[in-house]
Amino acid sequence: MDIRWLLIALHEVKGIGRRNIARLMREGLLTEELLEFERKDWENKGFSVELSERLAKEINKPEIRQKQEERKRDTQIGMITILDSGYPVLLKESPDPPPVLYTRGRTELLHEPAVAMVGTRVPTSYGRKMGGELAQGLCAGGMIVVSGLARGIDSICHEAALLCGGGTIAVMATGMDVVYPPENRALFARMAENGLIVTEYPPGTKPHPGLFPQRNRIIAGLTLGTVVVEADERSGSLITADAALDAGRDVFAVPGPVTSPKSRGALNLIRQGAKMACSAADILEEYDSWLPNGAENTYNRERQVKETSTSGEGHLTTDELRLYHILEQGPFTLDELLERSQWDFGHLHSVLISLIIKKQITQLPGAIYRI
Repeated sequence: MDIRWLLIALHEVKGIGRRNIARLMREGLLTEELLEFERKDWENKGFSVELSERLAKEINKPEIRQKQEERKRDTQIGMITILDSGYPVLLKESPDPPPVLYTRGRTELLHEPAVAMVGTRVPTSYGRKMGGELAQGLCAGGMIVVSGLARGIDSICHEAALLCGGGTIAVMATGMDVVYPPENRALFARMAENGLIVTEYPPGTKPHPGLFPQRNRIIAGLTLGTVVVEADERSGSLITADAALDAGRDVFAVPGPVTSPKSRGALNLIRQGAKMACSAADILEEYDSWLPNGAENTYNRERQVKETSTSGEGHLTTDELRLYHILEQGPFTLDELLERSQWDFGHLHSVLISLIIKKQITQLPGAIYRI
């Protein structure tokens, strides 16, 4: 039997945890011998009675073969184990790598230089602008943008990367078949087609508060550095920054107004030694040896970013033009735009973000949009 399928089966046993799996691997116990284990054998390895009973029931040839056949029929979800040569090197070198990754999309992105971009779920107009511009700049410079598919800065950065044709990876805190937040279904579909979706959680895993901090270590582990775009003092984005430091990676922070609560987390990071990121070039210059063009082209990359942003203003999709013509009639609230466009929230939100990034519209306080 392929040992990787034994690892996947162990990973999907409820309650075992990745640290127990790491211990089995460290002690050289990840062998076919486990298929013959009974409850007492598992107990002798330090597992509880309840978990030992579950392991004895689920870790056997018939159960694993059935699961293997089920997964082979689901061609949309791929699986990469820490035993595979295709497992991302940077993640394997992080302090707590997941034993299994479930994937959907362009897995080749896992092996290209990447930077994480994280921030508040409720950004200001300044945060939206900086997130979009930085993501486009990083993609133009040859970087993959990694984030968490959450509301706010995460979605803005994914959208910006897709808009300019760059690579982007979303790390989920749920199973591959559970899109969270629900309004990001349209973005999820575009990411699965043109980017990459990654999660360590088996299909069927629903959102739970404790899963999101764990997800953040993967965002940091996959990347050379983490950029905090906009965050308050208690933002979950700071957990990703801490995970980056634990993994020996770089931390960048976008400076913001000292009077804005949304900037306090990022300003504190700068005070503690994070590099200030005012443009994509501030980040790209740290990774010249990783990028194809080298140090001499940092200026050219920055100029390319500006040209990409400018040229994008005159090229709107059919849906963007439709929404733009609606807004030509005057400012409208989000609810009014939902009614006039007859779109679902996720699609409307995606088109609005795209128009904001292209600098065609702006968002006013109270979720009001105007040209």
